[in-house]
Formats: sequence, structure tokens, C-alpha cells
Amino acid sequence: MEVRIRMQKIGKAANKRYNFRIVAISRQDSRQSQNLEILGYYDPSRKPASLSIDQEKLEHWLKKGARMTDTVRSLVNQLKAKKN
Repeated sequence: MEVRIRMQKIGKAANKRYNFRIVAISRQDSRQSQNLEILGYYDPSRKPASLSIDQEKLEHWLKKGARMTDTVRSLVNQLKAKKN
């Protein structure tokens, strides 16, 4: 089973204020299906955007062979840049 670390949309469509979960999920599953584990959250509607990722869980899944999508990789790099 190939695992991807990607974003899962949550929130209300009526007011178009979406938030996202960063999750580990099977590659074959749809975007809204059951995830394996929640790794963090991203809220782009806040100014500045709010980002929270559990680094230990992320490293755990990467060691197991999970691959990040380009968007998640970009967010992780932004988070690392802020901490340095």
C-alpha cells in the first residue's frame, strides 16, 4: 500500500472558508475517505495563515515510505524556514 501525505479539505462550502487537515492516506483512496492518521492542520483564511504539523508523526510516516504531495512539501518547507 502506497501512502501519501496530503491535504484533506474540511469546513463549510456555504461561506467558502475551507480549512485543511494534513493527513497520511492510502494513495488509492479518494480525498475525503478515511485517513490513516492526522498529522496537522492548515488554515489559509487567517492572516497570516495558520499551520501546525506534528513533526514526530511526519517523520514516522516518511520513514515508512510515505511520499508528500508538492503542496504539503511546500508547507513543510515554509514551516522549517520560520523556525530557523
